[in-house]
Amino acid sequence: MDGDGGRLDRPKEPRRSPLPRWDPEAFGRASELIARFLGTGRFIACMTVFVVAWLAWNTLAPRPLRFDPFPFIFLTLMLSLQASYSAPLILLAQYRQADRDRVNLEQDRARDERSIADTEFLTREIASLRAGLGEVATRDWIRSEFEGLVRELDEGRPAPSRAPSREERDR
Repeated sequence: MDGDGGRLDRPKEPRRSPLPRWDPEAFGRASELIARFLGTGRFIACMTVFVVAWLAWNTLAPRPLRFDPFPFIFLTLMLSLQASYSAPLILLAQYRQADRDRVNLEQDRARDERSIADTEFLTREIASLRAGLGEVATRDWIRSEFEGLVRELDEGRPAPSRAPSREERDR
């Protein structure tokens, strides 16, 4: 076979397309910027000033200078065109935000599950420590035992006999 065209162990070179290539993330970021701007007070104020200026010019200017007479068809066309472009851009921005929210929600759920598991582990550890402390002589218990022994010695009673220690038995 001539050249690499017939080889199956190598991928083919991508074909050149007459269409321009663009980064879909760049388009998404641009749509988010536009959607954020369309939702601001600055946009509403600028659009209000633009429409008022348009209406004022086309009603107060001399007739030969008016370019959009009373029904303001050109203004209506421009506003419709703006709406037809802004609505899909806003929807695209909302879809992208919904995707980000879904990823954040999944991460929050995983973090919550880890926190619950850690909390349950710590609860079991504290319970086992409490159970272990029930068998340990506390300071108050030892103090009360010593006070009881001191009282018995003061009263003249002999101290209770104790078993001989290992060292005493070995002698």
